[in-house]
Amino acid sequence: MAMMPKRVKHRKQQRGRIKGLAHRGNRVINGDFGLQSLDECWLDARVIEAGRVAASRFLGGEGRVFIRVFPHKSVTCIPPETRMGKGKGEPEYWAAVLKPGTVIYEIGGVPEDTAKTAFQRVAHKLPVQTRMIRRRTQ
Repeated sequence: MAMMPKRVKHRKQQRGRIKGLAHRGNRVINGDFGLQSLDECWLDARVIEAGRVAASRFLGGEGRVFIRVFPHKSVTCIPPETRMGKGKGEPEYWAAVLKPGTVIYEIGGVPEDTAKTAFQRVAHKLPVQTRMIRRRTQ
């Protein structure tokens, strides 16, 4: 089931621009290894779920997968072959706004080579370039 907010104050929002690097959410917090985006994009809720399923299936019950992004942004679209005017379209899907440096997924409780293979499978589903990072030791 695709993720979306339970309730929102405004159903439709403006598109906005993605500028700069991620200053928050750019470190591994929960797991041992993380998948970090190198580009900016809107990540569809269905893509987030597809990546989670790919990682969970590969791990086969070992370790744990953490999702660090949530789709808060509603993306609207008007039907094709519609004349101009008549206002803004209906919400089509929900997306997470990714800046370069955002950690998308984390994996904990597995060796590094297993996490690397799992992240390779997840990266094939994503529309951005990614890299694997590890948790900083304190």
